[in-house]
Amino acid sequence: MISNGLAQEKIIKPQLVSTLTLVADEFVGLDSFGYSYYIKSNVFYKQKDKELFQYKNLSLGKIKRVDLQNPLKIVLFYEGFNTVVTLDNQLNETLLFNFSKNQNNPIVTSAVGLASQNRLWLFNSLPMQLGLYDFNKQYWQSLSQPFQSPIHYYQTDYNHFYWIDSNYKIYSCDIFGKINTLGTIPKFDAVQILSYEKVVFQIENKIFLHDLKDNSTTEIQTDKKMIQNFQVKDQFLFIFTENEISKYQINLP
Repeated sequence: MISNGLAQEKIIKPQLVSTLTLVADEFVGLDSFGYSYYIKSNVFYKQKDKELFQYKNLSLGKIKRVDLQNPLKIVLFYEGFNTVVTLDNQLNETLLFNFSKNQNNPIVTSAVGLASQNRLWLFNSLPMQLGLYDFNKQYWQSLSQPFQSPIHYYQTDYNHFYWIDSNYKIYSCDIFGKINTLGTIPKFDAVQILSYEKVVFQIENKIFLHDLKDNSTTEIQTDKKMIQNFQVKDQFLFIFTENEISKYQINLP
């Protein structure tokens, strides 16, 4: 049951394009070249047809987060060991940053994403501040005042860090430190921020499009009874169930 009291308008009905069998613990996403990325038994995989690559570093504990913005510089975040690993397009390790060893500028990070100009978005839990970490200088610079509410969800691109706080308010911060309040979203199980105005979120086994500008919510109706995860990319909706990925053509207003 949907208990959020969502005021819904019309229903969006995407068209099923294809399905792909995939047995994984967690579906991470797809890139523009058609490769699927997933995690199974804490091993990170990249697969397309019979082509398969993998990266395993069990000594770093559980993979908390994967950033696929740049398929040539994939970012893995191991929160338990305060460590970030970057991989090339064949999942070879290229860089490893253990922030616990950074004695001059101590960092305990709980949010990581790839930013522009050889930098990472890092949320430093010690001062509760968002900043940028320079790969080359190995230096973190704060961009924000201390956050007043915990981060419930975050998402990044090269120039922006988006987050949703514990009150379900959505914010963005650019690489110059300018922070904008984008609106409020209903409680969700999973979410993807598409723009300053559009958000897609999941409640149980239903997916919705939320317009932050006019605070309206529209159901995206699919034939899936069980949804573990989803992704919207290039006018396609990808839904991951227990053992397959379904690809839908979707036209969002």
